[in-house]
Amino acid sequence: MLEQIRQWIERRRSGRTGNTAPENTPNPKIPGDQLLSECRLIVLDLETTGLHPNKDEVIAVGAVAINGGAIDLSDQFDLILRRPELDITKTVLIHGIGPEALTQGHETEDALLFLLEWMNGDPVLAYHSAFDQKFLEKTLKAELGYTQNHTWMDVADVLPAFFPDALTNGKGLDNWADHFGLEVSARHHAASDALATAELTLIALNKAHKNGLKTLRELHDKLRYHRRLKDIHRM
Repeated sequence: MLEQIRQWIERRRSGRTGNTAPENTPNPKIPGDQLLSECRLIVLDLETTGLHPNKDEVIAVGAVAINGGAIDLSDQFDLILRRPELDITKTVLIHGIGPEALTQGHETEDALLFLLEWMNGDPVLAYHSAFDQKFLEKTLKAELGYTQNHTWMDVADVLPAFFPDALTNGKGLDNWADHFGLEVSARHHAASDALATAELTLIALNKAHKNGLKTLRELHDKLRYHRRLKDIHRM
């Protein structure tokens, strides 16, 4: 990934990538008749300086693509942003990203433009996606003036939608990973968490296939129905 972005930045600065302004990045794709067995899905995780989008900031992005119903380890994104001005004293013990890493990270504008190019407008999945969505949208707007709306789906909804009777002893990523016997190598490392989330997503997609769901629209509608049921049960 580091060599890939280095080459991309060199091409961008020499004008060989064309116009890489935010408005010329790929447009977000709308859920339609794209087959789940064929489409590309982005599974993403962020590391931040805290839990509050209004005052905290993104410091690292990890993501992996699901291509053709399989995790594509050659199609990953894993970058720390260069943001040495940020205070990470309250979270450094969680994510392990210290001042030196933030000083040596990638320029934020370059990294975010490369992320948008790499995402290619494909749907994004994350665990508790509202958190990642708010932080990423805030950062893209602040750094690039980018405001396009991508399709987001919450894996924390995907799993119980297809496994409503699962006894997970909790609703966290670790609970579901333990339930399915998955090993998460390094929690609170963006790329590692994204990979674990992708593995859980694949389990759910396999169940979706067995249940007759074939398209991205059908998956999107299934999640919307699941959220409505949750809201009703809260009343």
